[in-house]
Amino acid sequence: MAHDPNRTDDELEFSASRLFKDDTKFAVRRIAAFRYLTTGIFLFFVIAYWALQVRDHETNSELAARNRIKTILVPAARGRMLDRDGKVIVDNQPSYAARLMRENLKPEHLAPIAKALGLSLEDLQARVAEYASSPKYRPIPIKQDLTEADLAFMESHKDADTFPELDLIQIPRRLYPKDGMAAHVVGYVGQVNDTELNSAEFARYSQGDIIGKQGLERQYNDLLTGVDGERRVEVDVKGNERKLLENRPATPGQSLQLTLDLDVQAAAEYALDGRRGAVIAIDPRSGEVLAMVSRPTFDPNVFAGGLSNAVWAEMLNNPDKPLLNKSIQGTYPPGSTFKPLVAMAGLETGTITPHTATLCSGGSTFYDQYFRCNATHGTVDVHRGIVQSCDVFFYTLGNKLGIDKIAEYAQLAGVGNKTGIDLPGEAQGLMPTTKWKMHTMRDRSYPGEAINASIGQGAVSITPLQLAVAIGGLAIGGEWYQPHLVKEASARPSLRKANWNGDNIQTVLSGMYGVVNEDIGTGKSARIPGISISGKTGSAQIISKTNADALAKTNKELASTFKDNGVFVGFAPSDHPEIVVVTLIEGGLHGATDAAPISAQVIRAYMEKKTRYANPKPSDTVFLQRPSDLVASIRMLGRHRE
Repeated sequence: MAHDPNRTDDELEFSASRLFKDDTKFAVRRIAAFRYLTTGIFLFFVIAYWALQVRDHETNSELAARNRIKTILVPAARGRMLDRDGKVIVDNQPSYAARLMRENLKPEHLAPIAKALGLSLEDLQARVAEYASSPKYRPIPIKQDLTEADLAFMESHKDADTFPELDLIQIPRRLYPKDGMAAHVVGYVGQVNDTELNSAEFARYSQGDIIGKQGLERQYNDLLTGVDGERRVEVDVKGNERKLLENRPATPGQSLQLTLDLDVQAAAEYALDGRRGAVIAIDPRSGEVLAMVSRPTFDPNVFAGGLSNAVWAEMLNNPDKPLLNKSIQGTYPPGSTFKPLVAMAGLETGTITPHTATLCSGGSTFYDQYFRCNATHGTVDVHRGIVQSCDVFFYTLGNKLGIDKIAEYAQLAGVGNKTGIDLPGEAQGLMPTTKWKMHTMRDRSYPGEAINASIGQGAVSITPLQLAVAIGGLAIGGEWYQPHLVKEASARPSLRKANWNGDNIQTVLSGMYGVVNEDIGTGKSARIPGISISGKTGSAQIISKTNADALAKTNKELASTFKDNGVFVGFAPSDHPEIVVVTLIEGGLHGATDAAPISAQVIRAYMEKKTRYANPKPSDTVFLQRPSDLVASIRMLGRHRE
């Protein structure tokens, strides 16, 4: 500072003293601030150290262990399904699946991952959203049955530098027969959804678990599901395994031995190929289901590998309903295959005798309404009425019996009631009564309803399985067994037994023998030399003949969708039935020409296999182990008659 000559020495001394005091105070304040800052930093580190080492010790130790130790889920294989002879129907095969680890998930990575794995970005984002409420440690499965290209991408990108959320796991993939063989019986598997998780049936499962969705996979899901295992391994910073620390192997699910006979099943599949409908074959003596086919079918392997929303929607909207098991879920008028039960009701009630005759002139009038017959048969008794399927004979009988008496005998045979088969989704069918009509329609029954019901039309509806059970029980003398698909160690007792007159039963069964074996019989196309087959043909109307004729004049294309269904129920051998086969062809018009030959092929496959087992030869193919081989060889087992 420059010296001011006008200031005194005292003034200069005072000024210097004040400056010195200000500098001292400033320095003290700086030292105090530094001390406080140092103390604060020290306290911060002390508190942080306490939080890390004391308060959050367990949590941080677990996080550190995760960086070093990786827990790998080992999915359990589902139990296999075998046919009655031990041949494998449903198996498992090794497969690789891609998953997302949620603790490392970055939303911006979803698009490139979806593109690389051939996934829809929208579907992938929806899948991630589904797991929003699940625990962070649960991985998100995004694709199963990876291709070689998928595996190459996974191996080269599942590290911490590119896509740390990617995880590759080996899983057992369900392997079903090709071409949808037995698809409606075995069903399929898939990931449990939110609706199922909220149900009591699947309460113990978690998001992403595989469960049975349909068929036996669903019915016996708890038995088929195994217990997952676990491997704990030490990994490096890139996630590569270095050391196995603990291994808890998975426990596979229980295998099921089915009552299905793959040879008979293959014969039925081949015979029905290209048609819409169902074939069901049972052993009436035990209720064991030997074959069950529904067409059109689907490929369960598509579900096992994961199904996109688009493919699922297309399948659901398919007008042919490939997921519907028509053997147990399709309900149809039984048509004339119902007549043997009406005949039993007439004989047992004394309404008719074996010799009661009715004149058929091509139709008959009841209550001022004319009911046509399928032909002009002349004088007809009960035997000929069954053999030639004379509607007039049964119109007359049904009018005398009334709807409730017909229902009494039909329901005893199981018509209009679920059979209790071990498959989900079985339909009930319907056997109308006066009580049913009053309860559901608030109306009384009219006499014409019994006339329609007497030939299996009107409100009567039945599943192919119900028809097989009903006629099968009649064929063995009036005893009915519950149908089932899983073979049991001991035989089941019968569900019901009718105290019917043996002579009356034989009268009806004699008529069914004549259907196939007499020249005037409607089912002679089911005749096979050397095999005694009995049966009954049927043509079940979808709409009345009058309405069909009227529709054909205005819209032939629409009218073609209402063609009668062709039905045939047959059993063999006639004197001691071992197999009952029902064939229903949608739009088949006549059971005699379409359905009867198919049932005959299935019966033939069963009987020829039985002969081969009794007299085996080295060249026989009946002991084939693979379903695909069976399908290829079925031309020999189920060949058309020459």
